[in-house]
Amino acid sequence: MIASWKKAFHEGGVEGLNKHKGRPPMSNKDKNKRNTEEKEMTYEQKLERENELLRLEVEYLKKLRAFQMDPEGYLEKHKQRYHSNSKKPSN
Repeated sequence: MIASWKKAFHEGGVEGLNKHKGRPPMSNKDKNKRNTEEKEMTYEQKLERENELLRLEVEYLKKLRAFQMDPEGYLEKHKQRYHSNSKKPSN
């Protein structure tokens, strides 16, 4: 432990011995990766991606409207799907 303090002091002086508080700053690696992926996409690929997102939005809005019009009926209609995925305790 003392050897690490000594090394930190030689490399950074008194500032090298101070502990940094809080989270370390975020790296730009993730942001740069996304930017390069977007730049590498062709115009056609961007349009396909936008089309996919718009289709998902329309599907979501349809389900939301159906739920708002008849919440009980919507839940009853989709009840079996949710219960079949849950695990039941065995006796």
